[in-house]
Amino acid sequence: MIKLNRNIMKVYLSLDNGHFITVDKLADFIKHHPEMNLHLHYGNTAELLKLLEQGKIHMAIVEGNYPKEKYSHKKYSTEDYIAVCAASHEFKNIPHTLHDLLDERLLVREQGSGTRHILQESLNVRGLSISDFKYYTQIENMHTIISLLKKDCGISFMYKTAVKEELQKCVLKEIVLDDFKLQHNFEFIWEKDSLFTDKYISISEEFFTVPF
Repeated sequence: MIKLNRNIMKVYLSLDNGHFITVDKLADFIKHHPEMNLHLHYGNTAELLKLLEQGKIHMAIVEGNYPKEKYSHKKYSTEDYIAVCAASHEFKNIPHTLHDLLDERLLVREQGSGTRHILQESLNVRGLSISDFKYYTQIENMHTIISLLKKDCGISFMYKTAVKEELQKCVLKEIVLDDFKLQHNFEFIWEKDSLFTDKYISISEEFFTVPF
C-alpha cells in the first residue's frame, strides 16, 4: 500500500478514453487513499504531452502514440480498437473492408486526439485519409460521438471499452471488417529521470492491483 501524506498529485487522464478505462480503478484508488489529494483533468494526447513538457502535471495516462524516448512509462492496459455504428444502422452493402465504409458519414475526434491519430495511421497504410469519406463530422467530445452513434448519425472508430455497455445492450454494434483488427496500449507516463519515479511507479502498479 502506498503511504502518501496529503500529497497533491496532478494526474491528468487522456480524454480520448481515460474516463471509460480508469474510472472503476480510480474510485478504488481514492477509497484506499483518503489522505491523498488528486487533481484530475481530461485532455487529448497532444495537450497532455505539452503539459508534461511544461512541468504543469506530474503524470498522465495516454495512448501509445507518443515519443517514448522522452518519457518514463508503464503499460496500463491493451484495448481493442473497433469500427462501430448504431445497431439499427443499415448499410447499402454489407461492409467487409475499410474501403466499403467510405460512403458513410464518419464521426471523428479533433486533431491532437490519440483516437483520431490511430485511425489516420490505419487509413494511411491503405492509401486512404479521413477526407476520403463522403461525409465526416469532427467532434471534440467522445460522449457526443457516442450519443450521435446511438441516433444513427454515422459510424465511428474507437476503443471497444468506451462503448462496452452500449454493445452489451445491443444499442450499438461493432462493424466487423476483414482488414481491420487493431489493439492499442494505454500507458502511464511521466518526466524521464524524475526524482519521483519510484512514487509514480508505485501509483501505476497499484492501479493494476486494486480490486474492482
